[in-house]
Amino acid sequence: MIGQLGRIVVMTGAVLLVLGALMILIGRFAPSGRLLPGDIVIRRPGFTLYMPLATMIVLSLLMTAVAWLIAWFRR
Repeated sequence: MIGQLGRIVVMTGAVLLVLGALMILIGRFAPSGRLLPGDIVIRRPGFTLYMPLATMIVLSLLMTAVAWLIAWFRR
C-alpha cells in the first residue's frame, strides 16, 4: 500500500516537473502566448478573443500519444 502511494507521489511530481519546464519554455519562445500560426486572435477596443485552435490540436495529439504509450507499457 505505501509502495503504491509512493509511486503515485513520484509520478505526480514528475508530471508537474515536466509541465513546469514546458511552461517555462513556452514563455521564452512565445511570450505573447501565441504558439502556432493556426491560433486565432481577434482584438477590438476593450475586447480580445483568443482561440488557440492549432495549439489545442497539437496538444490533443501529444496527449493521445502519451496515453497510448502509457497503456502500451502497462501491458
